[in-house]
Amino acid sequence: VYFTIASPLLLVQPQKHYGITSAISLAPPREIDHQYTNKLCDAMKPFGVFEDEEELNHRLAVLGKLNNFVKEWIAEISEVKNLPPSAISCVGGKIFTFGSYRLGVHTKGADIDALCVAPRHVERSDFFQSFFEKLKQHEEIKDLRAVEDAFVPVIKFKFDGIEIDLLFARLALQSIPDNLDLRGDSILRNLDIRCIRSLNGCRVTDEILYLVPNKENFRLTLRAIKLWAKRRGIYSNMLGFLGGVSWAMLVARTCQLYPNAVAATLVHKFFLVFSKWEWPNPVLLKQPEDSNLNLPVWDPRVNPSDRYHLMPIITPAYPQQNSTYNVSTSTRTIMSEEFKYGLSVTDEILQGKAEWSKLFEPPNFFQKYKHYIVLTASASTEENHLEWIGLVESKIRVLVGNLERNEYITLAHVNPQSFPGNKENRNENDFVSMWFIGIIFKKVENAESVNIDLTYDIQSFTDTVYRQANNINMLKDGMKIEATHVKKKQLHQYLPPELVQKKKRVSCTSLNRSSNGGSSKRISLDSSHLDSSTNTDSGTPISSPTSKPSKPTSDTDDGSSISTTLSGNVKPNAASSPKEEPNGLEDSVNGAPTKRPHSPTQEDPAKRHKDAEAGLVLIKGDDTHTCSLPSMELPDASSPLPASNSCRVVKNSIKLALNRHK
Repeated sequence: VYFTIASPLLLVQPQKHYGITSAISLAPPREIDHQYTNKLCDAMKPFGVFEDEEELNHRLAVLGKLNNFVKEWIAEISEVKNLPPSAISCVGGKIFTFGSYRLGVHTKGADIDALCVAPRHVERSDFFQSFFEKLKQHEEIKDLRAVEDAFVPVIKFKFDGIEIDLLFARLALQSIPDNLDLRGDSILRNLDIRCIRSLNGCRVTDEILYLVPNKENFRLTLRAIKLWAKRRGIYSNMLGFLGGVSWAMLVARTCQLYPNAVAATLVHKFFLVFSKWEWPNPVLLKQPEDSNLNLPVWDPRVNPSDRYHLMPIITPAYPQQNSTYNVSTSTRTIMSEEFKYGLSVTDEILQGKAEWSKLFEPPNFFQKYKHYIVLTASASTEENHLEWIGLVESKIRVLVGNLERNEYITLAHVNPQSFPGNKENRNENDFVSMWFIGIIFKKVENAESVNIDLTYDIQSFTDTVYRQANNINMLKDGMKIEATHVKKKQLHQYLPPELVQKKKRVSCTSLNRSSNGGSSKRISLDSSHLDSSTNTDSGTPISSPTSKPSKPTSDTDDGSSISTTLSGNVKPNAASSPKEEPNGLEDSVNGAPTKRPHSPTQEDPAKRHKDAEAGLVLIKGDDTHTCSLPSMELPDASSPLPASNSCRVVKNSIKLALNRHK
């Protein structure tokens, strides 16, 4: 009898298991997959997504200097606090990076997110006082500013031309060694909440890198997906789309499911997986663990508010959080459509029927809808304007939420890019930014016409913004918001012709170039460095009809404006005054978003109702003379009503008649 003994070398070793499920495919890449990946790299190069060696070395040099600077400061502060010389010599201190730079996917000219980690005897107040002063003395540091009262406190500055956002965390350790690993949960013990928040960025970034099977394939795929998301107008956590960390986690999950695939295959599989994903099932990179530190974590079994999150993508580091709580029914619908479109384009590319450049063609947002809301934010000085648009942009998702809860609106799609106003049609001293929201009205069944009143939706949004500005003492004379309803054929009054004209069938190159024309002067907190290489047009002047006094009219071609004006001797109509919604959409994370009667359900937008042809009839309040009102007297929802003969903010009414057969 003969026995065959298998050599241990011939036994198949089980591959390391990534993620919460086994891989979908372990197939190795073919030669053609490498070829497609090389072509993908070539298609991304014109967009400035890759830094050259010189720029990379410059960043490393700056971070090295900053790290030494921190150690020097901690030694000085330790001496001031009378630590013994033996302790001072090994007290340490370290700079950690996180975000796109740490992931290895930063673009040319991008900033660096960094964290200063200090031992227990260094206080947060030391960081914002003595370290801030030390930075101020450094000749290579410019544009230094501290934001101490932010949700995550930060010092911002430029170091030898590189923008840096520096957070601070004080650990419960006597010294900070150079080989410190922040991934262990025990490091969070006995820390205050601001330190935990500051550490979170580093811990999440490190965990993502740890949980992917091949870092280089992950990085190249993530570069492609981030470029695609920015080009398609769906990269903005603030406006209810996804931010950088969320896109990174979706790409990481794709890498876990196809651990041996190269970037070209992974981009295709990304669209395959997420075009079929059944939201709101969460995306998890690892099984959540409880570290018994009693920190709040995302868990819909325990927290009722977590059950209402529409597109949960859960950070892998404790305490686990949903990075997409800003997503609304409209933004989820738009992103789901983009996943499906991305799948169809990558199918064509991998069949040899299209080039990678097609994936990065921007959509023509201004041809997509028949109706738009134009949101205009203006201020009298550049400094006030930058502050004002920051607040307005952070609240636009409140307006989108208000609109999508209207029973006659199926979808509200905000374009993340903002556009400048035109000096010809406004006070030449004003600084103006405009955002555009595409609207799909629900098809009217069994009715000749229906009256739609958007006054409440827009009024409650403007109230939220003014109230917030008032509460943080930001509101200054000249700061104003206006919202206007316009039809597609009126957009030429606001935008350069190349953005609103129907595009003819042209080559990919000219299509990309024309889509960016006129947008280089835009001012947006979420503006991408990726667009800078193609923005060669200095920008066509844009008219801003919202700045003109509006006259009552029933002409269906006129935009109907609901503008916040200061009017005298007008008594408020109690019936039309908005009720207080203290935090707008932000409250939806603590409970179900309130729906209006007969409002479309969360699933309805995905069905994409055919846009009804609409005739617009405008009903406005009387024009009245304006007078000045001190900013502190602007009433909020909790303020008592002023006497009838005093000045107060009055908003004009805006009502639309939606006709079936017009």
